Amino acid sequence: MSSDVAKWDPGFTERVIGLLRPLVKGYHRAEVRGLESFPTAGGALVVGNHSGGLFAMDMPVFATGFYDHFGYERPVYTLSFDLIFTGPTADFFRRIGFIRANHENAEEALRSGGVVQVFPGGDYDVYRPTTERNKIDFDGRTGYVRAALNAGVPIVPSVAIGGQESQIYLSRGTWLARTLRLDKLLRAKILPVGIGFPFGLSAVVPVNAPLPTKIVMQVLDPIDITAQFGDEPDIDEVDAHVRLVMQRALDELAAQRRLPVIG
Repeated sequence: MSSDVAKWDPGFTERVIGLLRPLVKGYHRAEVRGLESFPTAGGALVVGNHSGGLFAMDMPVFATGFYDHFGYERPVYTLSFDLIFTGPTADFFRRIGFIRANHENAEEALRSGGVVQVFPGGDYDVYRPTTERNKIDFDGRTGYVRAALNAGVPIVPSVAIGGQESQIYLSRGTWLARTLRLDKLLRAKILPVGIGFPFGLSAVVPVNAPLPTKIVMQVLDPIDITAQFGDEPDIDEVDAHVRLVMQRALDELAAQRRLPVIG
């Protein structure tokens, strides 16, 4: 195994989840629904929408629900940016299942029987404006479909609501990043602008604290790609189907939600 995949430590992960549980279950009153239909063995690629800006809670919410339901025999990996693997915290993240986001790591983790979380929309999705909080948008990224196909595992769509209510997201700030030439200097295509507590208006800094918004996650039925789309599936067709079932599920969660933040 690669250094990333082999670093997962079930005992350490259980202790970390124990520390996170009050935040996940208390502060965010999180619920994870639909795990009864989750594959009970083998690899699975969990494809989710990404919410919450700098303090995205999708990974801890899913991991807490998954480990509470299935125990710690089967690892949950999360495909992540290289940045978190630099500095003194790198080993911490590897031990709880974070792996570099590339096809080699994803396929290795899936073939080993692991559950791999991927958020195809990445920073484009996690900083979507509040007016688009209940919209599935991967910015045209379809690589996750190929990863599932290459590893021979199902895609398990998952949608969450509430995370994008942690503050008011005004804009991804692509125009601001271009104006400040951050796209040239730091290869940063966005500079998100939002309003939150306690500092009010923020373009990433000053860092506002997330509101105690209720997060509800719905795990959907697995999609067997070859069974549904044939031995040589059209990647764009599979992606369109995944996004369609996710959008329908997110619309249902939105219809059930009474008030922002409160849930």
